[in-house]
Amino acid sequence: MTATAPREGQLWSRCAGCATLLYRKRLRRNLDVCPECGRHARLAAPDRLAQLVDPASFTALPDRPAEVDPIGFVDVLPYPRRLTAARAGTGLAEAVVCGTATVGRHPCVLAVMDFRFLGGSLGCVVGELITRAAERALAQRTPLILVTASGGARMQEGVLSLMQMATVSQAVAALREAGVLTVSVLTDPTYGGVAASFATNTDVVLAESGARMGFAGPRVIRQVTGRALPEGFQTADFLLRHGQVDMVVPRHAMRGRLVALLAAARAGRRPRAAVPRQEPAPGPTGGGASAPADPSPAPQPAGPPAAADAWDTVRLARHPGRPTTLDYLDSAFDGFVELHGDRLGADCPAVVGGLARLDGRPVMVIGHQKGHTTAELVTRNFGMASPAGHRKALRLMRLAARLGLPVVTLVDTPGADPGVGAEEQGQAAAIAENILALTVLPTPVVAVITGEGGSGGALALAVADRVLMLQHAVYSVISPEGCAAILWPDRGDAPQAARALRLTGPDLYRLGIVDDLVPEPVPAAHHDPEATARSLRDAVRANLLPLLDVPPATLVRRRRQRFRRFGAARAATRGGAR
Repeated sequence: MTATAPREGQLWSRCAGCATLLYRKRLRRNLDVCPECGRHARLAAPDRLAQLVDPASFTALPDRPAEVDPIGFVDVLPYPRRLTAARAGTGLAEAVVCGTATVGRHPCVLAVMDFRFLGGSLGCVVGELITRAAERALAQRTPLILVTASGGARMQEGVLSLMQMATVSQAVAALREAGVLTVSVLTDPTYGGVAASFATNTDVVLAESGARMGFAGPRVIRQVTGRALPEGFQTADFLLRHGQVDMVVPRHAMRGRLVALLAAARAGRRPRAAVPRQEPAPGPTGGGASAPADPSPAPQPAGPPAAADAWDTVRLARHPGRPTTLDYLDSAFDGFVELHGDRLGADCPAVVGGLARLDGRPVMVIGHQKGHTTAELVTRNFGMASPAGHRKALRLMRLAARLGLPVVTLVDTPGADPGVGAEEQGQAAAIAENILALTVLPTPVVAVITGEGGSGGALALAVADRVLMLQHAVYSVISPEGCAAILWPDRGDAPQAARALRLTGPDLYRLGIVDDLVPEPVPAAHHDPEATARSLRDAVRANLLPLLDVPPATLVRRRRQRFRRFGAARAATRGGAR
């Protein structure tokens, strides 16, 4: 049996697990599970739906968002050509199929991902479709079932694809608040941005037998750590042993498990107050009125400065002399009192946080800490947070909300810790919970990308009311080296990948990801850290002050609107991205 379910025209198929030659009709009768060794083949989304829902009950959602190519990405092929090939090869419009159905006569909304379509990657349209499915479930007060199969965020859409982790997570948060059941079914494989958001922040997480799930893929972990991976690493049984899923379910039993969950949710429902009407997303996505204007918006620069070469900016963002979070806490803030620990058994040195004052006003400051020397970088794990680091940050955010303090986050990380231990401790779920919590945190949040903003590890501290970026910082869905290794002939094409990813401050300002750019002294921050600290302090103050008088409910609503608008953006919010 090949990696995907065999095509209908084939009479025989060889199992990739035990090499047995299987008659196609027998294999289909067994739901594409090898009857000899039990290996579960990957399923196309239509096949998955046929196995799970009641016959003739599925109705696809009518929404068809506009096609997007938000950053004009080109590697060896233009992105639109890759989309065209994926559509021709799968017969699908995108990497997810969404609709309403009944399962065991219980109504539900489903979003089923298809790995055949560009690796099931999470792009703007996929995020938009899943978010609309969640919004339909909220409007109808029916459970949402997410069937995941993905390699992660879609790098051809740059940071806009990263934003989908927050967009979908806040839709799941709305269902959680309304008491509507959400269930995710992890299938093989589920990695990256999908694993670190809606795949793991639902009420119930089921894993199909043989599924693999994690934040970092096995190849990345081996390359970074140089270690052999444990037997069965990241498999469904591994996830169950480490407390990351509720149960492991063979394919033939999956429908029955879902029926039981839907029946329990239906029986447990009680009359509730009406769900508040969800305000439409702001304008740039199309299909929705603009959000109400902030009565006292933060001052905005007249426009972004001309962008330096993207690869040169990457090198500046990584410079070992660049000011760190502790440097800024010593110079831009006063009276810092560090708070330690996740209260579950660890204190991650890659994340620092605690109480400080900004112009005499108490704030909670949380940030990644790298260091300047090799010894400091190693001690701080190069600013790559473990699950304990994300949980420490979450604890401090929630403490700030209880105390009525605003939160300032300083982001400088190549990404979350990709180690074996981090996966064992639930890295994907820790990131997902931070993103989910930030979408509903009832206190002002200002995030500053000070150096590297790497993937989900950065987003875990950057779901904010205002997102600022230092002039020579970068923010990306994947490192240029990682992107080049996947899409270009070799890693030596990293400079070209950096330019294609649109990861600089001016690029992201034009895309509407960043609200304000913080100037650095010439030629860069590490040449005059004190001047940089003054610029950062002034920018944080200017963006934070207008938020302090906004009622918490309004603050959360506007934060959600901010990320909702990234669902299927056709063009930049402040002019073209090209």
